[in-house]
Amino acid sequence: MTELESWDWETKERLVTDINGWRSKFPVVYECVVSNDGEKISAPVRTEDDRFTACVNGKTWENTFEKLWSLRFGPDDRLTGLVRKDDEWTVAVDDEKWEESFEYAWNIQFTPDGKSIAVNVKGENGYGIALNNRTWENGFVEARDFTISPDGKLTAAGVQTKRLGEGDIFGFAEGIWTVAVNGKPWEKNFLNVWGIAFNSDSNKVAAEVRVGEYEYAIAVNGTPWNKTFKCVWGPIFYPQGDDVLAPVQIDEGWTLAKNGELIWDRKFVQTWHQKFSPDGQRIAAVVAPKFGKWTIAIDGSSWNRTFRDAVLPPVFSPDSKRVAAIAKENNRWTVAIDGAPWGEGFDMIWDPVFSPSSDRVAAKAEKEGKFYIILDGKIGKQAFENVWNPVFSPDGTKLLVRSIEDGKYYRRVVLVEEI
Repeated sequence: MTELESWDWETKERLVTDINGWRSKFPVVYECVVSNDGEKISAPVRTEDDRFTACVNGKTWENTFEKLWSLRFGPDDRLTGLVRKDDEWTVAVDDEKWEESFEYAWNIQFTPDGKSIAVNVKGENGYGIALNNRTWENGFVEARDFTISPDGKLTAAGVQTKRLGEGDIFGFAEGIWTVAVNGKPWEKNFLNVWGIAFNSDSNKVAAEVRVGEYEYAIAVNGTPWNKTFKCVWGPIFYPQGDDVLAPVQIDEGWTLAKNGELIWDRKFVQTWHQKFSPDGQRIAAVVAPKFGKWTIAIDGSSWNRTFRDAVLPPVFSPDSKRVAAIAKENNRWTVAIDGAPWGEGFDMIWDPVFSPSSDRVAAKAEKEGKFYIILDGKIGKQAFENVWNPVFSPDGTKLLVRSIEDGKYYRRVVLVEEI
């Protein structure tokens, strides 16, 4: 039985908690977060003595802190946040603090199963990454965005290895940035490093690197591609094997390259946010066929329909045959599926969700200050004070709706045709 199958899909409606009671009990109640299965809702709260803690379904953690922020439920529904106690920051998971603490901590990340948790940290040795209550032994001048390996055992981040004096342009030109994996830096330094990714076996790391004043490439385990480009964006590994895919810019425009070799014949004004289909056979990316015209390209062929303001990263259907993306035009947001936008526009819309059979699409949207569930482009019957992304049941016949109405949090399981 999968985790999704183990959820309660039979109870049609349950009032989980009255958040109005929280607001009368605590001086301040901050933004609420909801568990994936909808069983719990939580928020940081400030107590009468100006301490902070987490309130979960109306009950607070036993511990209180000087500060609590970035509270969220991980993929496994453990409640995780950054806390400060005795002027030091650390991570708290379900009311249990990590033993290690830091001058500062930020940027909580999880593995897809939620079992591994990591954060950026600053400590006595400088900047680094802490994974599951264990910090890199080596600290650096800077450590920026990072990623966790699929097996949850490694972290990789862009790090600054040397300090520069003010205005030291010659020192910068020699290269002061590289990638560190579990605190061990690559041997080669670069002018800049961004966009880090692990392969599926967790034994290779790719990153976009700047190797010269106007030369960019992708480096894998510290070795750059043998070709450079005018610019590159963040790489991803192919689902199987060690091949790397990245958007690259040449004189004719932007396209995709595999291990440095161009794989799309067509060139665009922009290409980025590439993704593989679940079966690994198709590639979709956000592209601009012309300046100010955004759309999705699949295997090098773009949708006929373009959008003026923005198109966000593509979402493949489970069967790999369909692609959806959030699009914005004339300051209105909607979802486009296989190039056809929904007729309704919204003030804001969230990532589209395909049903398990790939034939239906749902999303959360905001319109005129109210929130709705949108199904196949049609606005749901009920307006909410707040609502979270809908979740299809394993058989696709129901939707999990997690909502706040009149200050009360409800968990509902609704038949798709009744939305």
